[in-house]
Amino acid sequence: MIKAVKAPKPRARKAAPRPSARAWARHGSSAVTFAFGLSILLHVVVLSLHFEFPDLKKAFKRDSGLEVVLVNARHARAPDKAEALAQANLDGGGNTDAKQMASTPVPPKPQQKDGDQLMDAKRKVQELEAAQRKLVADAKKARPTTQTVVKNSDAPAETPRELSATELMDSAAAIARLEAKIDKNLNEYAKRPRKKFIGARTKEYRFAQYVEDWRLKIERVGTLNYPDSARGKLYGSLLMSVVIRADGSVESINIHRSSGHSVLDNAARRIVELAAPFSAFPANIRKDTDIVEITRTWSFTNADAIETSSPK
Repeated sequence: MIKAVKAPKPRARKAAPRPSARAWARHGSSAVTFAFGLSILLHVVVLSLHFEFPDLKKAFKRDSGLEVVLVNARHARAPDKAEALAQANLDGGGNTDAKQMASTPVPPKPQQKDGDQLMDAKRKVQELEAAQRKLVADAKKARPTTQTVVKNSDAPAETPRELSATELMDSAAAIARLEAKIDKNLNEYAKRPRKKFIGARTKEYRFAQYVEDWRLKIERVGTLNYPDSARGKLYGSLLMSVVIRADGSVESINIHRSSGHSVLDNAARRIVELAAPFSAFPANIRKDTDIVEITRTWSFTNADAIETSSPK
């Protein structure tokens, strides 16, 4: 008879103690604090770094240099508004309305085409003349004796370079043209009249007095010869320049801004012709000025009178 044997009951294992909620909260708070501090540190490092692209303009910018103008005169007083740098003070006038700098007509330095052509032509002529002299000398040496030259088929004979008369003529003609151009420019520059423009402001007494005398004469003659067709009918103003030679004669009359009435414009021209000739230049003006151009605003007033004033 088989007896039933009861198996022993397994012993219950003790479960590991679980951390309390307070411990979990303490551990999580430490981790968050550490992560937050690390994040702040990384942000500070990243924000402290600055990246900047290189300035290509500065990298490839070259020094443009300093432009200095050489002048052939000197004034004791510096101009109020200088337009260029020079080795001396010069309050220049000029003989053109445009803002231009006087330049020498002589061919400039090698960076310009005319100078290069002149130097190349001279160098070429010198080389050709040297070669020609050598040929002439060789020809003189060969004249006394008449020898038969036997050509050696093995060694090629050296033949001097033949000179072209066309090349010599072209080079000489090129030099002659350039020299003639330089002489012409120099002569034209020397003969150019010395011109003084008198517009809105004239500080020098010698010009101010001359212009004041001119104004008084123009207004006196103009009022006496006021156009009959405009009396009590037409009024207006125009801007006109009168160019006067050293002897007081009028070289030209130029209207820059019309009055809008041909009667008034023609009357202004006629008044200048009636008032001419004006006074000859005094010695202190004639010494450095050949032509004076006076630009003024001409007003035909409702009092049937002529008034001139500086242009505004």
